[in-house]
Amino acid sequence: MPREKGRKVVASNRRARHDYSVLDTYEAGMALTGTEVKSLRAGRASLVDAFAQERDGELFLHGMHIPEYVQGTWTNHEPRRTRKLLLKRLEIDRLLGKTREDGLTLVPLQVYFSDGWAKVEIALVKGKKAYDKRQDLAKRDADREINRALGRRSKGMGE
Repeated sequence: MPREKGRKVVASNRRARHDYSVLDTYEAGMALTGTEVKSLRAGRASLVDAFAQERDGELFLHGMHIPEYVQGTWTNHEPRRTRKLLLKRLEIDRLLGKTREDGLTLVPLQVYFSDGWAKVEIALVKGKKAYDKRQDLAKRDADREINRALGRRSKGMGE
């Protein structure tokens, strides 16, 4: 059976981009059980309230919800169990150094399949203040209005 190609997104954490400023992103593998992979392939996962944390020099993903596999039997997994992230030692050391020094956090942005392998995109983030969020909303609204006006103008409906 040939392995699938490309990137198939299973779940994304849109709230993270709203609540945090993304400074850097990393792609990490995950240590999963068979029923977790089958549930992910069915497109079922949630990254709400998920975060990565260090324990004994390794990174673990907490709070990610992968529902039990429907056809699973007694071998099914626990939906919110802690999952080990698979990164190179150099990347782990770099991430841990930044999180310890600057008060930054590791948050998952997406879970996806890349060439058949389950991956998670984790980001090094800094919390946004309320005024930063307002500025982002105002900028997005302004950009939307500009695009709308340009669209009307190109169709010959504007001025």
